[in-house]
Amino acid sequence: MQREESMTPPLLARRLAEYAYHYPQEDLPSSTISLAKLRVLDSLACIVGAYDAPPVNKALMIATTVPVNAATLFGTRQQTTPDMAAFVNGIMVRYLDYNDGYMGKEPGHPSDNIPACLAVAEAYHCSGLALLSAIILAYDIQIRLQDAARLNSKGWDHVNFVNVSAAAACGKLMGLTAEEIEQAINLSLSGHIAMRQVRVGTLSDWKGCSAANATRNAVFCAQLAGVGMTGPAPVFEGDMGFYQQISGNFELPLPTPSALQENDFAIHRSLTKTFPTNGELHTAIWAALTLREQLHANGEIARIVIETSAFNVRVLADKNKWHPTTRETADHSLPYNVAVALLDGEISAQSYASEMLQRADILALMTVTEVVECEQLTALFPARLANRITVHFRTGETLTCEQLSGPGSVEQPMTRHHFENKFRQCASAFLPCAAQDAVLSFVDSLEQQHTYTALFDALVPSTNS
Repeated sequence: MQREESMTPPLLARRLAEYAYHYPQEDLPSSTISLAKLRVLDSLACIVGAYDAPPVNKALMIATTVPVNAATLFGTRQQTTPDMAAFVNGIMVRYLDYNDGYMGKEPGHPSDNIPACLAVAEAYHCSGLALLSAIILAYDIQIRLQDAARLNSKGWDHVNFVNVSAAAACGKLMGLTAEEIEQAINLSLSGHIAMRQVRVGTLSDWKGCSAANATRNAVFCAQLAGVGMTGPAPVFEGDMGFYQQISGNFELPLPTPSALQENDFAIHRSLTKTFPTNGELHTAIWAALTLREQLHANGEIARIVIETSAFNVRVLADKNKWHPTTRETADHSLPYNVAVALLDGEISAQSYASEMLQRADILALMTVTEVVECEQLTALFPARLANRITVHFRTGETLTCEQLSGPGSVEQPMTRHHFENKFRQCASAFLPCAAQDAVLSFVDSLEQQHTYTALFDALVPSTNS
C-alpha cells in the first residue's frame, strides 16, 4: 500500500495574503459597516484633537518637504506621498491615546490602520466602500494576531502586528495580487521590527509615533511589492523568522472570506475610549470617580490601594509611572490617573499638561498610593480590564469600588451619539459647527463616497484655509 504524503500547510504570510485578496468588498453586514464608520469618526475626533501636538508638527515639517499630490495631510491643504500621509495622520490618531483598542494576549490599537487605509484610498482612487472593507480587514488581521501571540513580555512592541495588518489592507486597496500581498507582508514585517522600549520607563514622543511608523513602512512595502519587489520568506516560519526570533510558534485560524458572518468580523470586539488615556486603566478612573462622590464626608485620606492585574502592575505602575515627567508617561500611569480623578473629578487632555505633572496635591496623593496585583483580577484579564480601589481614611473608615468594565467596552458600547459628542468636543477648538456637521455627514455616508476632498476640506481649520 502506498503511504500518503502529509500535506504541508501553507505558510502564514501566504494564508494572510489569500485571506486579504479574497476578502469581500461588497455584501458586508450593515451592522459591521456602521461600526466601521463609527471607528472612522472616533479616529477623526482623535485626529482633530491633536492638530497642535508637538510630535505632529515635527512630522509635518518632514512630510511637507515631499510635496507629491497623492494623499492629504489632515488639518492642511497640503499633500504628500501615501506613506508619509499615513505616518503624519497616524500620529494624530495616537497622540491623545484616545483611539480605540483591543486586548488579547497582546494589547494594541486596530484603528492605527485607518489613516494608512485612507491615505491609500485617496491616492489610488478607491471608493468609500472599498476603504471601509479594507479597514474591517485590517481589524480582522490585527485583532486575530493579538489573540494569537504575546509580544510585549518578550520585549517587542505590539505594532509589529500593524506591519502585517496594514500591509495586507493597503495591498488590497492597491489592487495587488495574492502573491504581491504576501511579499508586502514579508517586506513590512521582516524589515521593521519595533522594540518594546518605546513603552517602558519615561515615554517619549515616539510612543504615539511607533504605530504610525509601522503603517508608513507597510504602505511603502505594499508599493514595492506592487512593482515586483520580493521579501524574506518564510517570514514567520523561517529559521531566522518571526516565530524563532520574536513571538514563538502560534496558531492563527482564519475563516473562509466568502463565508464570513457578522460575528466573524473582529471589529465587533474592539473597544473604544471615554478618556484620553491608556485603556487598561479606564476602569480605575471610573472607580475613582465613583469614590470621589463619597470622599468629603470621611475626612483625610491615609492610604489608597489599587488592586489590578499583573499586566497593569508591570506596565502602568513601574517606577517611572510614579514620577511622570512627560505627557506620554502620565497617560500610562495608573497612580497618576487615579489621583487626578479623585482630586479633579475628571480626566481630559488637559490632565496631562506640564503644569499638572508638578501639582503638589497630585504628587502628595500618589505618595500614599499602593498598586498591587490581585490574582482574581489577573484571572479575569484580558476578557475584563478590571480594577479595584480602596481608600483608607485616618478615621479608620474605608471605601472600596471595583469596576469590571465601563463605557466603551463590549458590554457597554458607545453609541453614535457618544462618538458625535466626542468628535465635537475635540473639534471645538479648531472647526466651526458647520465644518463639524460636514464631517459627520460625510462619515455617515462614507460607503457612498468616491472621493475624499470634501472630508479633508471640512477638517482644515479656518486659520489654515
